[in-house]
Amino acid sequence: MALQVTKSKKDLDGDITGLCGYGWNHSKSEVIGNIRTGLHSYFVSVNGRTVYVRIGTRRGRPYLTTAPDGYTSNNLDNLENC
Repeated sequence: MALQVTKSKKDLDGDITGLCGYGWNHSKSEVIGNIRTGLHSYFVSVNGRTVYVRIGTRRGRPYLTTAPDGYTSNNLDNLENC
């Protein structure tokens, strides 16, 4: 099932630690597990532009990001905090 992300949780460094939507709140590890197993996909829709959340890797560690589309308003970093 695809879940719409409306807010994101960030730590003091600005790293994404979780995602939130209407009626749900998932930690980063839950989101990564759900994407990897196919249980859920996650998307952000802002001003009619929809992008899916994907898993990136930095220094061997997974992180959450959106597919690049040239618009910053739908980036996880720019969403309100959960």
